[in-house]
Amino acid sequence: MLTGKNKITYFDNAASSWPKPEVVYQAMDDFMRNIGGNPGRSGHRVSIAAARIIFEARESLAGLFGLADSSRIIFTANATEALNLAIKGALKKGGQVITSGFEHNSVMRPLRFLEQESKVQITSIGPSQDEMVDLRLLEKAITAQTKLIVSVHGSNVTGDIAPIEKISAIAKKHKIPFLVDASQTAGCMPIDLSRLEIDMLAFTGHKALLGPQGTGGLYIKEGIELAALKQGGTGSSSESERQPDFLPDKYESGTPNTVGIAGLGAGVKYILKTGIQEVWKKKKHLRAYLLKSLGSIDRIKIYGNLQPEGLAVVSFNLGDLSPSEIARQLSEKFAIMTRPGLHCSPLAHRTINTFPKGTLRASLSNFNTSQEIDHFIKCLKKIARNPA
Repeated sequence: MLTGKNKITYFDNAASSWPKPEVVYQAMDDFMRNIGGNPGRSGHRVSIAAARIIFEARESLAGLFGLADSSRIIFTANATEALNLAIKGALKKGGQVITSGFEHNSVMRPLRFLEQESKVQITSIGPSQDEMVDLRLLEKAITAQTKLIVSVHGSNVTGDIAPIEKISAIAKKHKIPFLVDASQTAGCMPIDLSRLEIDMLAFTGHKALLGPQGTGGLYIKEGIELAALKQGGTGSSSESERQPDFLPDKYESGTPNTVGIAGLGAGVKYILKTGIQEVWKKKKHLRAYLLKSLGSIDRIKIYGNLQPEGLAVVSFNLGDLSPSEIARQLSEKFAIMTRPGLHCSPLAHRTINTFPKGTLRASLSNFNTSQEIDHFIKCLKKIARNPA
């Protein structure tokens, strides 16, 4: 991969994917140069063209997720806003919420805020020997006050996949809404919402969906009613000072990030054209190759499920070396970009017993190669031999 004149190896795709497909850059440039209108706010052709871009992106996402009704997808600024909408909207009257032991701060901080306001009680369920979430303990934790179950789909720390189909069956059995954080999985593995019993699914646009930063969304199943985070202009029902009560307008106040959504839509179309199964197949291949290659290094400890059935996200520590120091040397000496520390997920690191030191994380996209992994391993071995 190239940036300017400097060749780099980019292994930080769990934070933000890079590079993007060329069509993403082209779509955003085309909107800024040739369209630029405010969608839904005027009747002229550039406003209509902008609205068409947003509609097509929504339709593409619906196609990727197996939805017949694209209006159930709400565009947000990122997965964090989507999760805040889902969590605060569903828990407006308080109650108990059950989470996994691998949640990102995008879930935990809104929950801690509500806990501080004395509105919710939080129960986190750790892994079993076989699953990322102990299903027996999860069901045992359910009470009459349980108002929401939240689970990350794929861990941004270990790459492990949660058994969301099994969790959803438990949630449905007890008539509890189920929210999934698909920040790491949307765009890199199949998610069929026509089959899965998921009530809400939050996603970000700038990771595996290959769009730009500042994009994301929330799927809301029919029958789920959430309190909106904000109210304002939508371009619809302009004669009324009351917020529209229909989707998606109920939750999409203010001028949207149309240029970003143009890029997101192009990224989703790229995935649809490539085939989500092909994307998932390559990600699993890269994960397996990375795990095998890391295993050749002395004194390395890899965390999480070491099977290839997971995301191309792997966390590890190397002897007594600091993750931050390894990451610094990889960047400065070898132009390899990784991420050290707690990865905005202290709960996950407590679960895998790496808090507060954290780990070094390598996270790959479909644009990475086995040759880049080989280079990464050689450089890690050099650092291990001469850590100074």
